[in-house]
Amino acid sequence: MERNTHDKSRIYKGILVANFISLVVVGFSKYLMDNLESNKMGSGSGILIYSSFILVPILMGLVCAWYWHPLQLKTSRYIGWSAVASVIAVLASFIFLKEGFICLIIVSPLIFGFMVTGALVGRIIYRRRNNTLNMSLFGVIFILIAADNFSEHENVNMVSDTILVNAPIDKVWPLVVEYESITLKENYWLFEIGMPSPVQSTVDGHEAGAGRKCIFSNGYVFEEKMIVYKPNEELTFDIISQPHDPEIMGHIDILRGQFILKDNGDGTTMLIGNSWYKLYVFPAWYFNIWSESITRNVHLRVMEHIKILSEKNV
Repeated sequence: MERNTHDKSRIYKGILVANFISLVVVGFSKYLMDNLESNKMGSGSGILIYSSFILVPILMGLVCAWYWHPLQLKTSRYIGWSAVASVIAVLASFIFLKEGFICLIIVSPLIFGFMVTGALVGRIIYRRRNNTLNMSLFGVIFILIAADNFSEHENVNMVSDTILVNAPIDKVWPLVVEYESITLKENYWLFEIGMPSPVQSTVDGHEAGAGRKCIFSNGYVFEEKMIVYKPNEELTFDIISQPHDPEIMGHIDILRGQFILKDNGDGTTMLIGNSWYKLYVFPAWYFNIWSESITRNVHLRVMEHIKILSEKNV
């Protein structure tokens, strides 16, 4: 009984210490990045760098393994307790870093995967009882985290989608500029669990320079300015302000949107939707997968709505 209590004490201590260290490191990195960006641009950007989701979880796994390795746990228990530590880390981010729950769903696979990696690597290394190697490993990770904080982080991407509308171009164009409320059922799982989705678009005038609003669910509004207004050809607009939603604020800026129409000469129209965004979370290879998927589903929801309305008016 005493042995079992001692074992659990070491397991819990590893989880708590690992989470405390991660909060300190991520909090300090976020503070440092905000201040560095503020000095450059005049305002903090809320950048979350790759070390927050790769190096810090590995560090957490190594810390946990430091406490766990004398217990000679099986691999399955390392994975299981790493999952518990990851859940606590996600909850701590929700409480202390004020992250949105959808964002935390997105980052959870990264945190869990790299924490398990750190824990299993730590188990192997600590068995060798080489304190110099052990301390060197921690030192290398902290050096990499520091280097990441002072590195440049830039990620601007464009997403493009195309849809065929069985209606002439003059029927499609007015609905590209502004459209009535979307009544289509949500068919994208992130929209279904609470991520804002497009609902309606309105304009202040029908010319370049006029304002445009893209209204999302929950009343969120993207304020836009139409910079190219070519009837039956192209509508391009810059985003001049976006909602202060915890799921997107500080993580992504939608920079520009665009619709291009091409007359196929047979009574149908090719509708192309383009969006440009700037991402503030890294690693880009991982978060671009999610950002592109979300942007694409925003496109398709709007474009399917335009298609339905256009074909109805033929």
